Amino acid sequence: MKYRLEKDSLGEMKVPVNAYYGAQTQRAVENFQISNLRFSNQFIQSLALIKKSSAKINSQLGLLDKDIAEKIISVSEEIINGNYLSEFVIDIFQTGSGTSTNMNMNEVISNIAIEKSGGKKGDKNSVHPNDHVNLGQSSNDVIPTAIHIALIKSITFDLIPSLEILEKALKKKSIEFDRTIKTGRTHLQDATPITLGQEFLGYCGQVQNGIEKLNDSLKWLSKVALGGTAVGTGINTHKDFARLVCEDISDSTNLEIIETDNHFQAQSTIDGISGTAGVIKSLSLSIMKICNDIRWMGSGPRGGLGEINLPSVAPG
Repeated sequence: MKYRLEKDSLGEMKVPVNAYYGAQTQRAVENFQISNLRFSNQFIQSLALIKKSSAKINSQLGLLDKDIAEKIISVSEEIINGNYLSEFVIDIFQTGSGTSTNMNMNEVISNIAIEKSGGKKGDKNSVHPNDHVNLGQSSNDVIPTAIHIALIKSITFDLIPSLEILEKALKKKSIEFDRTIKTGRTHLQDATPITLGQEFLGYCGQVQNGIEKLNDSLKWLSKVALGGTAVGTGINTHKDFARLVCEDISDSTNLEIIETDNHFQAQSTIDGISGTAGVIKSLSLSIMKICNDIRWMGSGPRGGLGEINLPSVAPG
């Protein structure tokens, strides 16, 4: 493999010649050979979305040259659209603040923009990864913001629509089985009669509760840390930067993203993330319970309950 030399504050690093990342990313790759797990594409694309809006707003505020901003915006859009995702090579287990992955993004955007302008990778003068791409930002506010945005997008566009399909199917079955009387059980012991429809109505309610709790979690996640920079004080960023970036992201995604009113809380805790994880865990337990009940009612055909027929999907 051929290499080129790039420099960071600690010295020179050999970087694969075709890679768009730079010295800090390569250093992190060598430092964090832990799990071979990588950040999801949804997270990487959310991080690129922040870089795009940041360049746009910094330019509008007169802090970033318009030509440089347009180059950053153009490359960020390519990443958002699914290009260059293989350039994000750092293990998910790294510095707690995600500094390495933030710099991975900054370097990739910088080098692609430089190359598209006719320059050479690593020549940071025209589009600098720190001074231009990361302007007004810190890993400490950008990374948690990207996590929140990625979660909001996944919950809004993937998880809730899937749950709504499941809820509708369970509701349909509850109506279909409304007059099918069977034995109700507590602790697997026969109790009193119940309809199969009533049992499915219970399953439907579990899914409905999960959807409601997920919608509540979106309110927690919508408040993001962007604007606090290193420790929550907002040093080295324009006072209107985060608010305007959040408004721009909201406009482009049709999602509610707002700057937190308490940066010290937002940057020193993961309350929104851990709360959402709790909701997803609770929902997972509900889905597991539904699956186990259906499996138990479909047991047999000779020695089990045999109360429902599950269609065969594979031999064995």
